Formats: sequence, C-alpha cells, structure tokens
Amino acid sequence: MRTLAVYALAAGCEIGGCFAFWAWLRLGRSALWTVPGTAALLAFAWLLTRADAAFAGRAYAAYGGLYIGAALLWAWTVE
Repeated sequence: MRTLAVYALAAGCEIGGCFAFWAWLRLGRSALWTVPGTAALLAFAWLLTRADAAFAGRAYAAYGGLYIGAALLWAWTVE
C-alpha cells in the first residue's frame, strides 16, 4: 500500500512538473512556472528512490500503470 501511494505521488509530480515546463514554453506562461516545475520533478525523482529496489522490475511496471491512470486523470481535470 505504501508503494502504491509513493507511485501515485511520483506520477502526479512527474506530470505536474512536465506540464509546468510545457506551459512556459508552449503556452507562453511566465518563466516562474519553472520554479514549481523543477520542485515537482525533483520530488518525482526522490519519490522513486523510496520504492523497494529488490522489486524494481515489477515496481517500474506498476508505476507505468499508475502513470497512465494519472495522465488520464490530469487530462480530464486540468486540460
């Protein structure tokens, strides 16, 4: 259950961080958008280190599934 929560948070941070940079470069938003974007991407990288390395292969596959779900949720709610 803890791993699921870590992956869900990581997916949100990855999507949010990438969106912040995309908004700056493609939507003409302020460069200040890169500040929370950078923080979110750093949190994403840190969160992935919280997963148990012994199960890295299965864990990465599980993260991929959560990422797809989070991306769809983001598309429905944010965009």
